[in-house]
Amino acid sequence: MSTLPHGSWPSPLRAADLAGATVRLGEVAVSGGDTYWTEGRASEGGRTVLLRRDASGAVTRVSPETAPDGGTFDVRSRAQEYGGGSFAVVADTDGAPLVVASRKEDDRLYRLGEDTVPLTPADGRRYADLALDLGRGLVYAVAEDHGEPGGFRTDPPVTLVAVPLDGSAAEDGARVRTVFDGTDFVNAPRLSPDGRHLAFVTWDHPSMPWDSSLVRLVELAEDGSLRGRPVTVAGGDGVSAQEPVWTSAGDLVHVDDRTGWWNVYRTELSRPEGWLELRTRHLHPAEAEFSAPQWAFGPRTVAVLDEDHLVLSWVEQGRRRLGMMRLANGELEAWVGDWLPEGSIAAAPDRVVFVGSHPRRPSAVVELDLAEGATTVVAESSTLRLDEDSVSEAEPVSWEVGDGVEAHGFYYPPRLAGVQAPDGELPPLLVMIHGGPTAATSPGFSPGVQYWTTRGFAVLDVNYGGSTGYGRAYRERLDGAWGVVDVADCASGAAAMAAAGRADPARLAIRGGSAGGFTTLAALAFTATFAAGTSRYGIGDLAALAAETHKFEARYLDRLVGPYPEAEEVYRQRSPLHHVDRIEAPVLLLQGSEDRVVPPSQSIGMAEALRARGVPVAYVELAGEGHGFRGADAITRALETELAFYGQVLGFTPADDVPTVDLGTA
Repeated sequence: MSTLPHGSWPSPLRAADLAGATVRLGEVAVSGGDTYWTEGRASEGGRTVLLRRDASGAVTRVSPETAPDGGTFDVRSRAQEYGGGSFAVVADTDGAPLVVASRKEDDRLYRLGEDTVPLTPADGRRYADLALDLGRGLVYAVAEDHGEPGGFRTDPPVTLVAVPLDGSAAEDGARVRTVFDGTDFVNAPRLSPDGRHLAFVTWDHPSMPWDSSLVRLVELAEDGSLRGRPVTVAGGDGVSAQEPVWTSAGDLVHVDDRTGWWNVYRTELSRPEGWLELRTRHLHPAEAEFSAPQWAFGPRTVAVLDEDHLVLSWVEQGRRRLGMMRLANGELEAWVGDWLPEGSIAAAPDRVVFVGSHPRRPSAVVELDLAEGATTVVAESSTLRLDEDSVSEAEPVSWEVGDGVEAHGFYYPPRLAGVQAPDGELPPLLVMIHGGPTAATSPGFSPGVQYWTTRGFAVLDVNYGGSTGYGRAYRERLDGAWGVVDVADCASGAAAMAAAGRADPARLAIRGGSAGGFTTLAALAFTATFAAGTSRYGIGDLAALAAETHKFEARYLDRLVGPYPEAEEVYRQRSPLHHVDRIEAPVLLLQGSEDRVVPPSQSIGMAEALRARGVPVAYVELAGEGHGFRGADAITRALETELAFYGQVLGFTPADDVPTVDLGTA
């Protein structure tokens, strides 16, 4: 057993390994005996590819290596900046798969197969959340119009459109027909089994979809246009309704939080005397969340298994579960196993496919055979392996934050087989903050967490007030209090770990990306808890974000901070940029040069202000990267720079060969 200081342990996980051997598993779908999924590959410059595994187990690449114009094919949508819903698949009348996908490079839709056929023109529209209608020869999609190829509007019109599957609209944009408009946002178009009805979700500024949104229903004409006006099934007036799904019997299932929890409802359609009547039932009342915040298009936590059952993933007290619900009475049966859902799910009568997390293995696309009760790993997010004695498993922790309220998170102790710390030495603690802020972290093996724990760090992954998975009331703790509640929860969580002897109180560090980067900078400005902080594409000036950000989040801060400019003074009080005089701890700022969600000006402004004050700060801009780092070189450089930064400011020598970080103030 070697004895080495915390932080200097010789981890087998190198930054380059995490970048090159890890893929981002995204959307999943099933069609017949085939399973489809997307992989974002850092080794291919962050490109996302679409893959298929057939019933025999053979895996093939569905998206082409080369597009018709000779360029690459990245299966990704840029709609709403976060994309999602980038492909759809259905079996045609001959049983052959029909696949349509969005290509990031030109924002067009393509029909994939032996030939790659464009379906839409390159006219500045971005497409997402696809629904295939074979009977009419159409694909329904959300379209976001940016005016010209490669363009960007801060307030693009968003519509629901119908695109011919025969490719006739590729040169004639007029054939891309608007089906629905008139709201700020629309998503989740879902076609009924008989093709007669279309369900979809709408919402308007200043709400976000998790604040107030509507599940709507409309009858379709023979040409795919709307017959009559949409009918509201659920939602609105402070209720978030989402994820419409059709059963094989033609009933509509959705999720809404009218009770304070995202629960499942079933609506039966009938037409006595020709009028459409809806009868909605609450299937399974529970203090559990059967959906997740709709940051991107296409995430699915509810799927139809067969004519009698749904398959669902849900969250109870921060932990995801997977199970089956009877449509007749809402009876819920949870499946037990190591693999738990962390992303989208899809189902066929004989199997369930989902992106799953595991306590000791990297996340994977997992297939659950219902007859055998056995799981098969279809695709892994990483080829990296750790000796089980080196794996740090999540421990759920909660701590008091005042007035009887608790905050929640997951603690990962430092662990590496064959290595121990000197007697009496407590580990540095890295407090991780998820983005959003309306989002959540969940337990499971993460190479990004194990990278730190195998080097001798403890990690606290925080679900601060505002996080999802604990009901609407917990989510609404952040209303009007962003930069206050989240900061207090993270600082008190770090202090609680130190008080429990699980972290060195003098070596508490904090890191986060996007909204988590804002909380990082705010925690450094408004508390004296942390000895260092790393902001990854984080927000320093809330007013600038309100003025510069994209349409989806343009009014997000109205609820979290206050309407702008009416609440301008509150924005100033909460913005770390205006309180750099209170920051004493060293800061590392990591930023993508092409970020449209949080522009580089945010990090540059913080760096300049901190340098002017003489605070140790490093600004590292990663060329070609957007909101989140996708390329292998960028991921490697960001991790190695961060490790070197902590070594310099927390007083340890990393075992890795990492660059010196220039923290000069000149």
